[in-house]
Amino acid sequence: MSNHHEVLADRLNAEPAIFKGCSSSELGMIVGLSIAVWLPLSLLLAWLLGAITMGFGIAGVGVVATVVALATLFQRIKRGRPEGYYQQWLRIRLQATGFYRAPWVLRSGAWDIGRTQHAPLPSRNR
Repeated sequence: MSNHHEVLADRLNAEPAIFKGCSSSELGMIVGLSIAVWLPLSLLLAWLLGAITMGFGIAGVGVVATVVALATLFQRIKRGRPEGYYQQWLRIRLQATGFYRAPWVLRSGAWDIGRTQHAPLPSRNR
């Protein structure tokens, strides 16, 4: 038997937060989206100004500012909420706008089995 103790957790229920309450996958998503937006815009702007290399500097500053701003926004959204809250919130909002179909029943009100007294019954002679 060794006296070696494991420092790392054996079981984690969720990804650990690494920056402003965001996990590495959330930060990767934020960085990827901000690069996809800032790099073309800043290169276009720098090309119009006649200094292409300046575009990479603008993109770098824009990406860092966007990551900090969106991580702060996610931190506020996630504070005091259960795990996966904002993913469900986003899916529900996308369904409300018609861009996505959420896998949950979002209707509230009285439910019925959908039958009436005058509905024809199927024949049992098969």
